[in-house]
Amino acid sequence: MKKLFTLFTITLLLSFANAQAPAGYYDGTAGLTGAALKTKLSQIITNGSRDNGYNGLYNGYPTTDSDHFYENDGSVLDMYSENPTGPDPYNYTHGTKKCGNYSKEGDCYNREHVVPQSLFGSNSPMVSDINFIRPTDGKVNGMRSNYPYALVSSPSFTSKNGTKVGPSSSKGYSGSACEPINEFKGDIARMIFYFVTRYESKLSTFSSGDMLGNTTYPGLTVWERDVLLAWAAQDPVSPSEIERNNAAYVFQGNRNPFIDHPEWVQQIWGTQVVDNEVPSTPTNLAVTSTTSATANLTWTASTDNVGVAYYKIFVDGVFKTNSSSTTATVSGLAQGTTFNFNVVAVDAAGNVSGQSNTATGTTLVDITPPTAATNLTITSIGSNNIAIQWTAATDNVEVTSYEIYVNDALFGSSDSTDSNIANLDPNTTYNIYVVAKDAAGNASPKSNVVMGTTLAIGTDCGNENFETIPPASSNYSTYNWTSNGISWTSEDSRTDLTINGRAITIRHGSLTALSAPNGIGSLTVTTQLQYSAAADVSNNVLEIYINGVDTGKSIPYSATPTTTTVTDLNVTGDVEIMLVNKEITKNRVSIDDMKWTCYTTAATKETNTKKNSLIIYPNPVKNRELNVSGKNLSEISQAQIFDFTGKMVQSIEKPFKNSTVIKLHNLNKGVYLLKAGDLSAKFIVD
Repeated sequence: MKKLFTLFTITLLLSFANAQAPAGYYDGTAGLTGAALKTKLSQIITNGSRDNGYNGLYNGYPTTDSDHFYENDGSVLDMYSENPTGPDPYNYTHGTKKCGNYSKEGDCYNREHVVPQSLFGSNSPMVSDINFIRPTDGKVNGMRSNYPYALVSSPSFTSKNGTKVGPSSSKGYSGSACEPINEFKGDIARMIFYFVTRYESKLSTFSSGDMLGNTTYPGLTVWERDVLLAWAAQDPVSPSEIERNNAAYVFQGNRNPFIDHPEWVQQIWGTQVVDNEVPSTPTNLAVTSTTSATANLTWTASTDNVGVAYYKIFVDGVFKTNSSSTTATVSGLAQGTTFNFNVVAVDAAGNVSGQSNTATGTTLVDITPPTAATNLTITSIGSNNIAIQWTAATDNVEVTSYEIYVNDALFGSSDSTDSNIANLDPNTTYNIYVVAKDAAGNASPKSNVVMGTTLAIGTDCGNENFETIPPASSNYSTYNWTSNGISWTSEDSRTDLTINGRAITIRHGSLTALSAPNGIGSLTVTTQLQYSAAADVSNNVLEIYINGVDTGKSIPYSATPTTTTVTDLNVTGDVEIMLVNKEITKNRVSIDDMKWTCYTTAATKETNTKKNSLIIYPNPVKNRELNVSGKNLSEISQAQIFDFTGKMVQSIEKPFKNSTVIKLHNLNKGVYLLKAGDLSAKFIVD
């Protein structure tokens, strides 16, 4: 049957082509099917591919796996925790809470090899190929283990978003398996199809894992192929996959062809039938209801000579989402706005129908603001931070966040009813209040105002008792946490041993306080050697580094709990304090009750200001770009950005190697601190 194209359909197809593969990328594929098409694609996606290294994946994820389509909050888009129809159970910010260790969901995120790395011996370039490695919650990743993907009807574990692990109920395989939620089944199928295409020449050297085949074609076990074919049809390519594919191409230099051309899945692994007939046009599209942010649609089904695979929904001419049925809920719409909706049908061969009739709907307007938060109180005060809490506001729909104001300036926001305000000046009085916001942006009246004065220089600048470190674990790993406005990290460490209470224990690792303000004068630490000691006990000390420089001073330890104070460290400004268990690899040393005094002198402060100033312009920052000026920037090896609570939200290696501009990653409005080497400066994101 001759294909009929409306102007609308042609425009859509052109827009898809422009948004995806560059012209000529898939030259040589015309007319190919089956094994021949698979081999040709393998050649295409192998050429030009770059290996950015396993650690480099975290650098790519802010562009490939940010949530721009669900909550649209820029958080890590995690297929094991994302809730497509409501609030996520937890979220991750790129660059923070990387695993490390975990005991429950929400502890940290890591890198999930959709095809387990144990099957290819963790070898390169497979181990760092971003096209099939996604950032996911560490706990769920661990529960998935190295199991293949299949249907699971009697799960032994179910994640908070519904991902299931347990015995397979898919035909042909009864072993342990993992079943993702429907929203990501097609994503996973297309990633596995990518893997067995990209690495088809290596498959004979890989383990099967009950999913891979050991020959170039088909490259999969029969049962897994059938599961993935069904999932690819059930969950068609989404806008988030298109964005990910485009970003992966920029990052790594190659693409997933089954996102650009989903019809190739059937042409390679499905029944080899040439289908050139387009589905009939969907009819009777209607908007049945709206809310302030969503619209519900229904339409009459299309027909096709083989079968309609799914429908694409467009909002004002722009592709928005897919549906495998004749209904859809379109979310993420602006309130009080009129939208035009259209639907087209797509079959398994990729043939696209004409557009449906246009249905128009107007979202509702939510003009009711939340009530004011009440009972705002100060719970603790330090030299650079003030902790606060309050009683929740109420709203006719839902309170989504609280904005925190300090001296009438927006400092940041919180989705809970408490917060810690860091990066404050010592011996300074601050007026604080909070404002509740709903999803429509309605703002409550401000809460009661509280006044607090930070402690003076010369008192304790830091006081960490380790009671809020990650859950107790005997596994030696990297742990991260924030306490009293300071971000902490510990390497080759465990969290289950105690001295006066909870303590952090390091083996051949380190404990670091990141960007502690107001300098350091003296340092006090309680230590205890755990278990047996190495034969040579003459060097049983933790070495003290300030801003990466060995001070030549140290903290001794022994089997008896010992509290030591080291004086005359005397470094001004923002400091990074590191205790290193460097020489004795066998010794395991617990650290508790670590505190230090502030240090500054007017003369030194003035000299630093003149000679080593770090200037950010413009400030407030516009367009998510941080323009920085200062002396010897090219010599700075690392920059870190901390939010108003003291939590590190972004880390950049060699930030000024090629430019004096830092690209900010999804920072909300508020006050932040940039620490670059031993320099620092505050800035505001507008």
